[in-house]
Amino acid sequence: MPGPGKTGLTYADAGVDIDAGNEMVDRIKPLVRATRRPGADAEIGGFGGLFDLKAAGFVDPILVAANDGVGTKVKIAIEAGIHDTVGIDLVAMCVNDLVVQGAEPLFFLDYYATGKLDPKIGADIVAGIARGCRESGCALIGGETAEMPGLYKTGDYDLAGFAVGAAERGRLLPRGDVAPGDVVFGLPSSGVHSNGFSLVRRIVADTGLAWDAPAPFDPARKLGAALLTPTRLYVKGLLAALKSTQAIKALAHITGGGFPDNIPRVLPDGVGVSLDLAAIPVPPVFKWLAKAGGVAEREMLRTFNCGVGMIVVASAAGADEAETALRAAGEYPVRLGHAAKAGAERVAYSGKLAL
Repeated sequence: MPGPGKTGLTYADAGVDIDAGNEMVDRIKPLVRATRRPGADAEIGGFGGLFDLKAAGFVDPILVAANDGVGTKVKIAIEAGIHDTVGIDLVAMCVNDLVVQGAEPLFFLDYYATGKLDPKIGADIVAGIARGCRESGCALIGGETAEMPGLYKTGDYDLAGFAVGAAERGRLLPRGDVAPGDVVFGLPSSGVHSNGFSLVRRIVADTGLAWDAPAPFDPARKLGAALLTPTRLYVKGLLAALKSTQAIKALAHITGGGFPDNIPRVLPDGVGVSLDLAAIPVPPVFKWLAKAGGVAEREMLRTFNCGVGMIVVASAAGADEAETALRAAGEYPVRLGHAAKAGAERVAYSGKLAL
């Protein structure tokens, strides 16, 4: 019981501000509204989000779901005070995993947890999420904001995202007929994307550079902003290419684990790939990370995308057709190698990265 002259405790006294949460909802409503698409047109605020598959034009769909986070990249956003890009990363990490299975992203939900809710920061984060949804054609139909003092320090936050897509029955990837001789393409990344940031942050700490210092690999930009370059969204280009050609057999999103851990996930047993590392267009950020951190080539390949955020495997006979379709969809495919009989390592390399 409160002592004499004292009033009872409130939720705000415990560190949770319901009014701040309501203010954030008001700020993000127009952002969410801008992500509407056929099948999803409800306002946020209900207990659940709705989606109408029939209105979206599907006949006999298979649903595909994915969830992910942004990892310790959010720590750079927090320390650099830049919050409007990590939401794009959040969406990209989920919807890129949907499209590699041949699925069109339909809707997205986010989970935002923080120690003390700042409606402006929250709205900036959701603005990035909404932008990622618009650029990948999916609707933001709901989410959760959790203010948890004592679990997160004031100023800290974390993000998780959940995406659902669909593909017509019989159109799912990977196909099981990837075979030796099929051609492997790489699609360029925008930079580090959202993996390996614990190592990135360690390298930056060892150099003593501040987030507002000029980026050594891009002096026209500040280091924090340059490292926060959002993950590329491959959805619209790949969906367009998949509609225009049957030559694409498999897609692999290059995330945590890099080339050796992600490419085998879409290959049949007994099949591997041989990649020419010299063909990879390595962006300056990776050259700097390798040099500043003394990171060996093999470690780079297993930690980072090294400039290739998406792998495309096309039939040997249809490789030219697949390349044309990808270019027509706005992509810039690079021939990296071919599928081969699996050896001791399912991802074999020749040449050297241009680090």
